[in-house]
Parts: sequence; structure tokens; C-alpha cells
Amino acid sequence: MPLIALPKNPSLPQDSIHRRFRGPPTFKSVDGVNYAISIPTSSTTNPYVASVMPVWELPDGQVEAFPSWINPNTLNSVNAATLPTTTIQSTSTSTFLVTVFVTGSQPGWPLTNAAASNTPVAPSSASPAVPASQATTQTFATSVPQESLSSLTTSAVQNVTAAPPADTTGSIQTTLERSGNPSSQPFATKPVSSTGTLSLVDTSTLGSIGPTASANITGLQVNDIFQPIATNAPPPQISSRSDHPVPRLGIVPQQQKLETNKFYGNFYLGDQSAGTWTHPYSIAWSKGAGETNSWGMAVSHTERDQLATAPATSVDAGEWAYFVNPVGIQSLVLSATELGNGTTLTTDTLEAFSVNVNLIADGDPSPTITFPLVQGMAFVTGVYNDATPLLQSGLGIQSVTYTGSVLNGTTFKYTALLANGFTWLIYVTPSSSGYQENSFTLISPVAIQGASGFSGFIQVAKLPANTSDAEAVYDGSAGAYATAVNISGSVEDTTGTFSLSWTKAGTTSQPLLIFALPHHISSFASDTSAGVTDVQLVTATKGYSTAVCGDRWTLLEPDLPITMSFAPWSPSLGSVDTLPAAAITAINQAGAVELAEDIAQQTNTGSMYYDGKALAKFAAIVYVLHELADNDTLALTGLVELQTAFELHVNNNQTYPLVYDTCRGGAVSISTYLNGNSGDDFGNTYYNDHHFHYGYFLYAAAVVGYINPSWLQEGTNKAWVDMLARDYANSITDDSYFPFSRMFDWYNGHSWAEGLFESADGKNEESSSEDTMASYGVKMWGFVAGDTNMEARGNLMLAIQARSLSDYFLYLDTNAVEPAQFTGNKVSGILFENKIDHTTYFGNEVAYIEGIHMLPLMPMSTLIRSPTFVQQEWTAYELGAVAPTLQSGWRGILMANLAIVDAGASWEFFSNATGEFGLGLLDGGASWTWYLAWSAALGGLG
Repeated sequence: MPLIALPKNPSLPQDSIHRRFRGPPTFKSVDGVNYAISIPTSSTTNPYVASVMPVWELPDGQVEAFPSWINPNTLNSVNAATLPTTTIQSTSTSTFLVTVFVTGSQPGWPLTNAAASNTPVAPSSASPAVPASQATTQTFATSVPQESLSSLTTSAVQNVTAAPPADTTGSIQTTLERSGNPSSQPFATKPVSSTGTLSLVDTSTLGSIGPTASANITGLQVNDIFQPIATNAPPPQISSRSDHPVPRLGIVPQQQKLETNKFYGNFYLGDQSAGTWTHPYSIAWSKGAGETNSWGMAVSHTERDQLATAPATSVDAGEWAYFVNPVGIQSLVLSATELGNGTTLTTDTLEAFSVNVNLIADGDPSPTITFPLVQGMAFVTGVYNDATPLLQSGLGIQSVTYTGSVLNGTTFKYTALLANGFTWLIYVTPSSSGYQENSFTLISPVAIQGASGFSGFIQVAKLPANTSDAEAVYDGSAGAYATAVNISGSVEDTTGTFSLSWTKAGTTSQPLLIFALPHHISSFASDTSAGVTDVQLVTATKGYSTAVCGDRWTLLEPDLPITMSFAPWSPSLGSVDTLPAAAITAINQAGAVELAEDIAQQTNTGSMYYDGKALAKFAAIVYVLHELADNDTLALTGLVELQTAFELHVNNNQTYPLVYDTCRGGAVSISTYLNGNSGDDFGNTYYNDHHFHYGYFLYAAAVVGYINPSWLQEGTNKAWVDMLARDYANSITDDSYFPFSRMFDWYNGHSWAEGLFESADGKNEESSSEDTMASYGVKMWGFVAGDTNMEARGNLMLAIQARSLSDYFLYLDTNAVEPAQFTGNKVSGILFENKIDHTTYFGNEVAYIEGIHMLPLMPMSTLIRSPTFVQQEWTAYELGAVAPTLQSGWRGILMANLAIVDAGASWEFFSNATGEFGLGLLDGGASWTWYLAWSAALGGLG
């Protein structure tokens, strides 16, 4: 049954969770008659319930009535056995099922199932609460003695004799989880101050300053782009700390530095039970909860008709404001009878694409089951160590069929038809030929038990509907599973190639089956395309995934932006480094004004994010004046100030210095260590947003090093910038100080901004444009530092992002990846692994939601934001009418974005031909000087 769309309840805290509870059996209502609704609880005090919403449902799941929230301001303890009873009026004589949605500030409150009275009451009165004892409850067997198990013959079918669980719809998180995501604007909003009259430097005292190499790049050849940036320790001014505020929960010590922003983070954060999305499956530790009360690993897959959605509001151009998949549904659980209260979860071999998750029975020294989780895996595999297999389902199992051997007497198959109509395949591969592989017995509507003493592995996979050969495709790869991924890549001019190859275990003669995302399919080389099958399963937020047979993928990007440099650029124009005289005059005037600002104050704010944006702002000014306006005196005056501001950070003397975290291997702000606030500087200490923060520094350093090459050899300048590059975009897996590719996810094709915060909907990213700014920083720092491997890698990352963002973040009218009801919004807003919400963490305005995917407007913007997309977005939101209403930096962002499709209108605004421009319409990371150059270069003067 699909979940219904719930309106957000503004009275509730941001971390509220909606949970559905199903009532007693259906009953026939009478048109126009009120019925009592109540929520029984399992204790006399329930401090977590905030409000309830009863609705009538038709048997097919459609909503009949949609009342408002009840008791929306109740956030204190409820000192009674039930919440207040309310009434709802029937508007039909059909048979209805009562469903009650409860919201609260914690996901695990002690509630029994909802209950509803089928006794009519007067409209002004209320029935007594239904006792908790009358709520629908069911108990099923969780294990049976060994002698009760079957000895099955091939094709034997086992059927259930009892009804499946009553509540199979899961729960949904409809509000934003704000831990580590403060509501601060993405740029400093304080008025820009001036130091007074600008004092120009005497350029004759500066020695020989100027580029020693051309920024016009026409060729690039690199055989292996994954070469070290550096291998030395962080510079000595960066002190080390071993007391990071987030404990290494259940993490087995390993040689490699720990990943902090990868898909499996929930396994070592919080209570370890939130989900992990490998696509197309999600996996979560049941931890004694859910319909099964299991202690095993729950595997879930949801279909599009299970989405919970909200109708569009005034800030949405699509039909939906958000869509979210239910969590907590236990399609199949891989467990063992030995697992129970006292079970612990550990993780080991934490790598960029994979992790091992171990469930250890109470008192056992070694794992009972190990789950090798790899992104895209077609089978969820549990490796058992002398245990009694127990497979459970919170959806209910209608029948189990034993198929027999599918792989030379080593792997055996069962098919399980679940109560929701979908079939899952179960493959059993014992390590010993003496194991009773035909003993897996359906012992209840929710459980299958195998014989004890099982060592080997069990794999499960979901059959898609209406794909006749899907079972044969799965059979062809059963018995093999991936354990790790190796990446390699090369660049030859504008063509980039990278390969993913899997380390595998089990029956290694079998080819692997891995699910590819839409952006993979469109970039496969011909040899990889040959392995593409017709087996597809929908993912939570990445469209339909496609199963691909093979142990290695090769992906091609034929249009690397290697000609992109510091100057304004577009795919059609290339780099534009010659401007009309009128533009140069305006640029020089703007540059003189902006360089008179207090650069030191703007670049030392107590935030690495704001500091980096300000440094990048002044770097862009210096570049434009030096290279496009040929004003060396003004440019070098700014360069001296810029180098001083940068030196403050290199020497680690900014307001909140960086420290090296030895627990995980990273350069983080000391702020949270001192203040105890995990959200300081947008969660930098917790590894949030490092690519957003440090990408600006890489760009600014690249400009300084380009104009003044000797700066690269001074002190620890290069080592300090390399440290930041290694922190968020490291190129090797065996660096002793930093993990590989902390932020950028080479499987998903973009970065994840969220670090060490538990999240019910998985990792997330808000600003797709700042993600690409981070890659642009890698490209340009590699170019200036002479690291062609890094430069090539940055080019490839940008090309991958151009492809993936158009599928998942920036929606053309023709986008067929995301639901059509959502793509009208044009941008994702915030993309989670499990939901997409067209909003921001800092406000719900059109300019914010669209603009956070625009800023900063830099050379890479035209690669990511095509003219067609920009025009469609501009029209959908009538941004031409929105912009004049804004009196903040958001107006400048919109007008700079407009230059991609209407450079003339953008130039007129920034040149103040319309009389509307003022410095207050620039954000803290943007400059008037750059926007004049940007709009002029893209054709603003004709």
C-alpha cells in the first residue's frame, strides 16, 4: 500500500519523524457519521509524541479524508494511557481502514498499533479511548528445533498458514534533519567595509612578478591520473589531536585512513540502526526492532508507488515539493538464531566503495555474519560462521519454493514470494558439502530457518516485475560477490577514461552482477555496454538502476573541459581573455573600489567557508585586473593584500585554526573542540562540506601561484594547499595521512556534503554548483602546481559532474531519470540518498533554492548549467520578476546566472546602465569586477 502525502507540520521540531500505525480490521462507515480515533501507548508516560493525524483509507490505499494535525503543540509528556481522543467524519459509505500518523522528536517512542472505534459518536462528543489491549498485535515463531526442519525435494513449495504482519508500510522522515546543518546563509551578510583610499604599490619594488606559463591549455596526456598529490605529513604549524568528539563506534582498526562521508556512515554513527543505501537496495541493522524484532541485517527495496510526497507550494514549479521513500521496511532480513539482545555491530575495511559490516552474537569472539557491502551490488550477501540461518520478512512470506542446485552442486536456490506480491531469490552456498542445503523451512509467515552449523554465504536479490529473464540473469552470477573496488583512469586531450574493477569472492569463476546508475549507462565503453542486461530496479533517488554483467566497467567522458582556465569560459566560446575597451574601463573602476575594501576583515571571519569564499573573491579580482584589464599596478596592489590574507591561514593564525585529526585523518577546524557545537562552521570539524570550504582555497592559491610563481616555493605555501587538496580530493588509497577521495563519490558521480552525522535518509548534498567549484579548484591548482595528474583528474571530475548533475540535480524538461512530478522544480534542492526535498537548510525562498545551485558563477558554471537549462529555469520561476524584488546578494547571483543566456541584460545590470546596481547586491564570495568581466566575455557588449 502506498504511503500518502503529508503536509509538513510547522509546529514540530525540524527532526520530527512521521510514523504510520495501522488500526484494527476494516469496518463499514456510515456517511456523515463521526467516529472516535485514539492512540494507545504502551506506558503511562510518552514524552515523544507531538501530534497525530487520522485519515480514512480505502482498501486500495487511496485517501478519503485529509484532516488537519491534531494537538500540534503538544510536546510535553502525555501522562495518560492514551493521547487525546478525537473524531473524524466519514464522507462515504464504503468500507474503510483507519490509519493514524504520529509525529514526534524521536523515532523509537513506545507506541502500540493505532486503534479506532467503530462506534458512531455525536459530532460534539468523543468516545472513550480504546484500550491498548485492543490494538492489533501479532506474534510469530522466530525459531524452531532442528528436528522440526524440512528435508525438501527440488521444486517443493511451502505455504503459510497464518496472516502476514499488519503494518508493512514503514515510516517517513518529512522534515529536514538539521544536525550539523545550521540555518546560516551561504555567504557572509555583514556590510562590506572599506579601508579608505586605496594605496597603490610601487610595482618596481616587487621584483619579477607575472605568469611564466600560458593558461591557454590545448592538450593534456596522463596515463594514470591517480598518482599521489604528496605523501608527507601536514605542515608543522598544523597541530594534531586524537580526541575527536565523534567516537569511532565499532570500527575495527585499519591501516588506511577512515572514510567519513561515504554511504555506510550510519553503521558507525548514532545507534547504528539508520539505513545505508547501496542502490538499488537499502540495508539497515534491525537491532531488535521492526515487524520482525530481528537482530539481523534488513534488506529493503521500495517501488515508486510507495513514495510519500507533498504537494507543491509557492516555491515549487513542479507538482511535488518533495518525495521520500519509507524506511524501516524489512523486505528480507539475513539473520541467525544465535543473534539476539547483546548482539554488537562492527565495521572493518572501510574503503571508498565498500565496507564489511559484522554482526557478533553476545559472547562470541568472531562475527556470526559478515556483510560485504559494495555500491551497486546485485546481491546482498551474508557470510555465515558456524551459525543457524534465519531469514525473516517484515512484509510477510506467502510461499517458499526450493529450486535446487543452480551451480554445479555448490549453490542452491530458493524463491520467496512475499505478501506484497514481489519475489526474492535466495541463494545458499555452503562451504561444506555435508550441510543440509535443502533444510530451509518456512516456520512462520515471517521466518525461514535453515539447519544449524552453517558456514558459507547466503545471497538475496529482488526480482523486478515484468522481466521474464531476470531470474536467469541472477542465476548466471549467483555464488560470486564483490568485496572491494579498484579505480584507475587516464586522460588523452579531451577524452577521459576511468575503470572500476571489482575484487570478488565466493565462486570466482562466476561473473559479477553490479547495478549501474543512469549516468553510468550513458558513458559506458562498448565492451562494458555488452554486459548490460534488461534487469532494472528503481533506486531511491537515482532513477532506475540496470544490472550489468562483468567484473570491470570502463567509462568514457569525451568532452573534458581542458581549455577551461581562469578566464570566463563556455563550451561554445572557449576561454575569453580579450574584452572590449568599454568593459576594461568599467572593470578598472570596479577593481579600484573593491580593492579598497577591508580584505583582512573579510578573509578572517571565524569560518573556513566564508574565509575561502572571500579569498576566492579577491583572487578573481586580481586575476581579471592583471590578465584581462592589463592593469598591473592595481592587480599587484591587490595581490600583495591577498598574499597577506592567505599567509594568515597558511601560518594557521586565523580565528579558528585547523588541526589534524589523527582519529580519522583530516584537517578540521578547531572550533567544535573549543565550543562543543557540532554545527560550528557548517559542521567542518565533523567533516561536513570540506569540498565547499577548501575548493575556494585551492582556486585562490592557484591564482596567486599563477601570477606570482615564486609564491609556490615560499615557506609551506604549497604543502599547506596540498594538505587541503588531500583532505577532500585525495588521489591514492595508501596515503598515511588522508583517505582516498573523501568527498567525491566516483560511483554516484558527485560529492556528499554530510560528514559524521547520523541521518535517517542517508548522506546529502545541497549545492551542486559548489561541488563543481571544488573540482574546478582541483583542476586549477593542479595546473599551477605543475601536477598534471591532479589537473587531469579535476577535468575528469568536472565532466562526470556535468553528466550526473543533469540526471539528479539539474532537470531539463526532458529529464526522464527522476519522477516527472518533481522535475518541474528544475533543481533538486537537497538531494539525500533516500529523498529529494526542494528546499534549503537556510530558508525556503525561490532565490535560495535555485540560487544555491548557481553560486559561485565561475568558468565551470557554463559546463554544468547549459543555456537550455538556464532558460527553462528562468522561465519556470519567472526569475526576471523575482530578481528586482531582492535587495541582497541573491540578486547578483541571479543576474550573473542570467549571463549564460542573456549576457546583454546581465552586463547592463552590473555596469549599472539601468541604475539598479549597488555593491549590496553582491554576495560575500562574489565581486563586481568579476561579474563585469563574466557578462562582457559571454557577449554582454554584443
